[in-house]
Amino acid sequence: MTEMLQRWSDGDEAAGAILLPQLYDDLLRLARSQLRRERADHTLETGALVHEVYFKLLKQKRIAWRDRRHFYAIAARLMRQCLVDHARGRNAYRRGGRARKVSLDEALHVNASMPLDLVELDDALHELAKLDPDKAKLVELRFFGGLTVQEIAEILHVSTSTVERQWRAARAWLRRALSS
Repeated sequence: MTEMLQRWSDGDEAAGAILLPQLYDDLLRLARSQLRRERADHTLETGALVHEVYFKLLKQKRIAWRDRRHFYAIAARLMRQCLVDHARGRNAYRRGGRARKVSLDEALHVNASMPLDLVELDDALHELAKLDPDKAKLVELRFFGGLTVQEIAEILHVSTSTVERQWRAARAWLRRALSS
């Protein structure tokens, strides 16, 4: 997979066209995980989300893919962007009919009766990125990418204890930001 990703990075569009169908099931799994956190009446279906991300990935020309973890981190970011765009459109359509704010801890255990407001979380993550880009990336990898502490440590080239410490700090910061 890493070889195919590198060929794709080098401009071999055929490599991307061969690789993405092989990753489709993984993208579906990631989309299901993301959509489980959404409200029960969410209108974006799993397949539609995967297809949006799939087409965005096909258009990527300037990404130097390092390995499969890097691919999944980018896919998770694109999925987050699609969900946030969808939520912003819904909120604009409903003229402020926004979901209830929840803390990140609550969001990690969200259920149908307590929807996550992705727009507010996205806004808070942008603020966190201005203050501490590493913590914002960690939240994106953990929450949106579904990666483990060990996988994040490998991607960020830090220890697992550093990831755990930064995860606690990022959650605390986001909890304050989302509750204000």
